[in-house]
Amino acid sequence: MRALRPHLLLLLVVAIFSGNILVGKALVELPPFTISLGRVFIALLVMLPLGWGQMRRHWPVFVHHWRPLLGLALSGVTFFNALIYASLKFTSATNVAILESLIPVVTLLLSALLLSERFLARQWVGVVASFVGAVVVVTSSQSSVSMPGGINPGDLIMLLAVLVWVGYSLLVKEHMARFPRYGGLLVMLVIANLVLAPIALMEGAWHIVPTLSGAELAGLAYLGIFPSVIALLLYNNALAELGPTRATIYLNLLPVYTLIGAWWLLGDPILLAEVIGSVVVIFGVWMVLARR
Repeated sequence: MRALRPHLLLLLVVAIFSGNILVGKALVELPPFTISLGRVFIALLVMLPLGWGQMRRHWPVFVHHWRPLLGLALSGVTFFNALIYASLKFTSATNVAILESLIPVVTLLLSALLLSERFLARQWVGVVASFVGAVVVVTSSQSSVSMPGGINPGDLIMLLAVLVWVGYSLLVKEHMARFPRYGGLLVMLVIANLVLAPIALMEGAWHIVPTLSGAELAGLAYLGIFPSVIALLLYNNALAELGPTRATIYLNLLPVYTLIGAWWLLGDPILLAEVIGSVVVIFGVWMVLARR
């Protein structure tokens, strides 16, 4: 049973990450940066008792390495999810999940281009397959708002979010070990709140927040507690037991979870193009990450 524990944790983590997309879609009537501010503010309240001691003890480390810390906070904590919520205004939850699952492939591609890392021919086949799957999804999207060529702007916003997360991943690889786990996350949440607050105010958060319904408050609570804190801690525990490669493969299930959840909870139709694109992307990511 102990051997199964990290695998069960990762299945739960993927379900929570899928819930982030589905709840974001359910809150689509709210402005995206207002949703993000509510998320990081609630996460800050949760992390405050967990990370306060580490933050105080390691404060000189945060000051000395403030540049990479700022980059981590702006990319992974501040703007990645804000872009997800913005994209959900135009595209489906399933499309967002399929494009988000491209992150390992794009990370590999940029690592090869920027860091001169070498990869196997099989991995490059996976890159091409994932790219083809993403093209199928992007070109088949249905929306009342489209750009020249019929491309859904939400899909383009999500591709930008993928690039932002890849930048975060590269920063994590280079700098995250310098910071304590809980204290570092707490400082990043403080930065995210300071950056998002004025943007959310420009969206009109000052008169939106007092009128939030109970369902909207519950949705924001889910975003602030589960994807932002609980899933992160569970993923880190599983990562320590299985290693990064085996743990990352579980994220390939994100489109499957979201496709079913969007159909069951949101009433979204299951499109053949989304199914095909999802299968091709998952195959490509598996080719990139699987062992020999």
